[in-house]
Parts: sequence; structure tokens; C-alpha cells
Amino acid sequence: MGRVITKKPEILAPGGTLEKLKTAIYYGADACYIGGEAYGLRSRAGNFDYPEMREAVAFAHAHHAKVYVAANMVTHIGDEMGAGEFFRTIRDIGVDAVLISDPALMDICMMDAPGLPIHLSTQASATNYQTLNFWAEEGLERVVLAREVGMEEIKEMREKTSVQIEAFVHGAMCISYSGRCVLSNHMASRDANRGGCAQSCRWKYDLFEQELPGLKTPVGAEKEGISEKFSMSAVDLAMIDNIPELVEAGIDSLKIEGRMKSIHYVSTVANVYRAAVDSYCADPDHYEFKEEWLDELWKVAQRELATGFYYETPDESMQLFGKRRKIPHYAFVGQVLSYDPETQIAVIQQRNNFGVSDTVEFYGPGMRHFEQEITSLKDEDGQEIDRAPHAMMIVTTKVKQAVQPLDMIRKRK
Repeated sequence: MGRVITKKPEILAPGGTLEKLKTAIYYGADACYIGGEAYGLRSRAGNFDYPEMREAVAFAHAHHAKVYVAANMVTHIGDEMGAGEFFRTIRDIGVDAVLISDPALMDICMMDAPGLPIHLSTQASATNYQTLNFWAEEGLERVVLAREVGMEEIKEMREKTSVQIEAFVHGAMCISYSGRCVLSNHMASRDANRGGCAQSCRWKYDLFEQELPGLKTPVGAEKEGISEKFSMSAVDLAMIDNIPELVEAGIDSLKIEGRMKSIHYVSTVANVYRAAVDSYCADPDHYEFKEEWLDELWKVAQRELATGFYYETPDESMQLFGKRRKIPHYAFVGQVLSYDPETQIAVIQQRNNFGVSDTVEFYGPGMRHFEQEITSLKDEDGQEIDRAPHAMMIVTTKVKQAVQPLDMIRKRK
């Protein structure tokens, strides 16, 4: 008798803006995590005000998806002011859960917004089953694991806990324990633990010996004649090759990083993980990994990809230094607004320069994609043009295969 998957894990995607949230759900996400206007860790993301949250929750619930709000900052004195009203409001809006790392905010949420489920943020660095059991006893519904947890540890957690487990499976990795870094605060006066991370680890560095004030001798890359300086930066996480083990480990939610990434990124990554998870859960005995899934991810990857801490302690091959070892080959150029199957004319909103003679790829949910050369292009007034150079301009072109609103267009660089 073949294996039967009794629980399909949730695919949780970033919803940095209302547009990104709708895109992620359209491309297969079961849930999105967003930020409010306070208490979160992404001050430069397109954080949601209350009317936007209402629209996000209404859209998600209409599409059988969920919305979680990140309120995972480390509070200093005064930061907690107004949190009770915030939690009550998002509960009443219909938000499905809130992500918190600070126990003070948890207490406020439990007292002032009873009924709003709490998920432990990855900022709390939960790395063992005793920790998970502690938070379960405190009344939390789910724990988002630290990125430093290995696969065998996750399996042990699942055996010894009943709390829901959420784990990152794709996206950028913090070079420090998440929520423990003070580089940004020290070097740029931007507190990473209160939403202002300047990503100082990704800056370029070199090593010098200072013998006297004002006199320094290079001992690092400059001395060795290496033109590229070094960073303290990790490559990105990608677990697309390991879907069977993630599912069988009993992880409840597979989390994709990237609230500040583009709709090109969100749509592609959600699309790929949706396809892989559905394929495995439908027939685990005959599951086959498809190279096209990895190929799709490389179309939006900005760094090399690795499995992080899941199987081993990362070595230098999982860190970024020297010249870029992987260069993105695709650019996001447009989004389909509408399509007339009789005339085969698509209305497109431009996102990057493209034009006549370019070969572009159209793609949509369900891993639909095909390439076509742009043979003609018209502006909003119906005038023939060669290029679409202006941001967000509306153009029309003939598309030989049917496309749908919210389908995306990209081209090779």
C-alpha cells in the first residue's frame, strides 16, 4: 500500500504590499504574512494601514487563504504604547494570527485581544523541542523556527511537541541569529530589532592593521591584489529539492522570505513551491523532482542558493564574497491586465523597458509559461511604438497563446 499524506503543509508567502499579497495568493500561496504600521521589523516595506488590512483579509478569505501580521519587534520602554488597541483592531478586522517575539507584546495581546492567535516569530530563536513546549504551554498556536535548526532537530521536535511548526524554506538568510544582530545599529544607527536594518553584513569590507593613528596597512584583499572586497553575507536558502523530507518531517507551514521583494519574485517562488508540494502530496510514491522548478527559481534569484542549516553547518561556499558567482539572467518587464481571445490582443502594464523584436516569456499560475517574440506594440492611444520605455505605461500587443490578468512577462537580460 502506498504512502498517504494526511497533512499538506501550508505555503506561506510574503505580502509586502497589497499588490504583492494578492499576487502571492493568485500564484498559489495558502497564506501571507504582512506588516502593520507599527511593531514590525520591516520599516521600509509597504506596511499596511487598517483599511488595507481589511482589503487584504477580505481578498485572502475570499480565496480561502489566511493573513498573518508581523509584530515581532524587540520593544524598548515606550515602544509598547498603543499595542493593545493595535491587537484588538487587527483581531476585529479578521487577521488570522499575529507573529510576536517579545513576551511583553504577547501579554498585551493576550489581555487586550483575546482570541487572536499568536505565532512565535523566528526572532525569538526557537531551536529545541523544550522551547516549543514552553511556548505551547504559554498559549501560542505556532512556533516559527530559527533558521539555524537542522532537519533532524525538526523531526525530533515534531515527535515531542504538538504545537504547529513553521520553517523558512526559501529566501535571504541572516548572517547572525535572526534578531540578535547589532551591526546595523552600531554602524548606521538603524536598529535591526526595531525595523531599521541597513543590512550592514552585505556591505563590502577589507582588513587593515593600524600601526599609528591615520596610518593603516592592508592585510586583507587589498594586500593580496584582490579587487573585490569581502562581506559577511550568506547565500539564499532554497529547499525546493527537498520537498518530500519537509512534508514528512511534519512541518505545518513552509515559509518564503521576502516582504521587500518584487511581485516577479513572489509570483515565481509561490508558483514553484505550490507545484512541488501539490505534486508530492498527490502521489508521494511516484513523485519526481522537476528541473523546471529549479530553473524557474533561478530566473528570480539574486544570489546563489543553498540548503542553509538543514543538513550541515554552512561553510565558505554558502557565504558571499569576491565576485558574484551567479548573475540574474531575467528581468521582469510587464504584467497582463486583460486579454481578448478573439483579437489575441493583450493589454499590458510595463514594469521595465521592452519592445519590438524582444523575445519575452509569459507565465502564470500552475506553471503556465511560453515564449514569444514581440512583433508589434501600441501605446494607449493606439499609436505604433518600437519600445515601452516609461514606467507603468499601458501598451497592447498581439499574444498568440491565451493569457490571463495578473500573468507576468519577463525577458532575458
